[in-house]
Amino acid sequence: MQWEDYRQSDNLEDRRGSGGGGGFAGMPGGRGGVGIGTMVVLGLLGWALGIDPRLLIGGAELIGGIGGREQTQETRRSSGPPEDQMGRFVSAVLAQNEDIWSKLLPQQANTRYQPPRLVLFSGVDRSGCGTAQSAMGPFYCPVDKKVYLDTSFFQEMQRKLGGGGDFAYAYVIGHEVGHHIQNLLGILPKANQIRERSSERDANAISVRIELQADCFAGVWAHNVQAMGRIDQGDIDQAMRTASAIGDDKLQKAAQGTVVPDSFTHGSSAQRMKWFTTGFQSGSMQSCDTFRNQV
Repeated sequence: MQWEDYRQSDNLEDRRGSGGGGGFAGMPGGRGGVGIGTMVVLGLLGWALGIDPRLLIGGAELIGGIGGREQTQETRRSSGPPEDQMGRFVSAVLAQNEDIWSKLLPQQANTRYQPPRLVLFSGVDRSGCGTAQSAMGPFYCPVDKKVYLDTSFFQEMQRKLGGGGDFAYAYVIGHEVGHHIQNLLGILPKANQIRERSSERDANAISVRIELQADCFAGVWAHNVQAMGRIDQGDIDQAMRTASAIGDDKLQKAAQGTVVPDSFTHGSSAQRMKWFTTGFQSGSMQSCDTFRNQV
């Protein structure tokens, strides 16, 4: 993936410690971060490229910003673009999302794109949805419209899930931006209203459709990155391996030895690969209607 010469986003908040953050796994300067080996299966399902797991485990009222109060971040440790390799990578990928969705969303959904802010943090931080912790992995908070990312996740992603490579990491960011787009379009608030009236099984099924649509939106973004000549087939293969690695079935099998489809909240490996591919091949948001089509 070609990103080094891309512009840096103005919507990145670097709240990491003064030590920077180093590079990411597989690149010079990479350093270890907080581990996630003690997470239970619900935590795994939550952080695997999804919304804040608390929204899926017991805090559904926060989806779409309903019922939550924004908590302010009192300190911002860095102003200006990050200087380390990881920070520059995340900032460039965020900028690519901004440039692509600023054109696509008005064209395909008649909606102005309002970019989210992305918060880089280390260990523990505050979000509009409550405490952000490294063990939760990346998540989108619809209350403050920000993506939260502890960059050590990418190293854990490579070590624990077998998914690595710069475009695989970019896919993680693209998925979270996909949740922001759902919020802009009113999908998250509407889904929350339905989930509140649903049984646990039906609420889980709605969550799956939310996650698969975010995967599809990430595929639409990837389609346009490819059109810019910045990724090749090897990059797409990275994303597909990652999509396969974070399916509910594989995560449940690894965590508890059994698979319970009714408890899925993100979709199986096959579903996640299918919907990323759908968005990637079509380049159209209209192909990402996981609520009307069979998933």
